[in-house]
This record gives sequence, C-alpha cells and structure tokens, in this order.
Amino acid sequence: MIVDDAAFMRGSLKYIVETNGHEVVGMGKNGDEAISLYNEKKPDLVTLDILMEGIDGLEVLKKIKKINPEAKVIMVTALGQEEKQEEARKTGASGYIKKPFSEEQIAKEIDKVLGS
Repeated sequence: MIVDDAAFMRGSLKYIVETNGHEVVGMGKNGDEAISLYNEKKPDLVTLDILMEGIDGLEVLKKIKKINPEAKVIMVTALGQEEKQEEARKTGASGYIKKPFSEEQIAKEIDKVLGS
C-alpha cells in the first residue's frame, strides 16, 4: 500500500513497486485514507509519507501500529526530517526511504523489510 499526498509520488512508487514484482493493493493521499485502506486491505507493507496535510505520517504510523503491532511500514522522508525519522523509528517504523530516491533504493528497502 502506498500513501503520499503527491499524485506523482504515488505513481512513481507504484511503478517501482510493481516493476520489482510486488502488488499494490491500495493508494491513499492522506492520513484518513491510509487508516481506512489499511483496515480494509491489511497489506503486507505500507510506504508512508511523513509530511501530509491533516493527519501526518507519524500519527498514521501510530494508528496503524495500534491496529497491528506487527505492521511493516516504510517511512518516506525528505531531507532535513531527521528528528521525525527518529520519532518514527521509536514508534515502530520498519524502514526509511529518503526523497529523492532511486528505484534500486526502494527495491532494497522493501526486500530488507519483507525479508526477501
């Protein structure tokens, strides 16, 4: 599942995830959609943007972890968000991808988190 407030970012991530042999079961543009989709789809993995309008990625991460403490969530961060990255780690994020990213970085992080 992919959650990002930027349509082009959702599209880029979807392309990379699918090109590397994984299925995208849902895409959300904000925190409310993320939580609803997570409950509905129960995905193996979520990529989650930290900065979004409304409920930010850190709050979404906390809510997903309450739903499923074993949830695998990769946070997508921009440069300069190190303190938020540390908070996400403490909350239970499984991994991180920094923008701008390459297809190889995303594939490696997904494989690492999924244990592939």
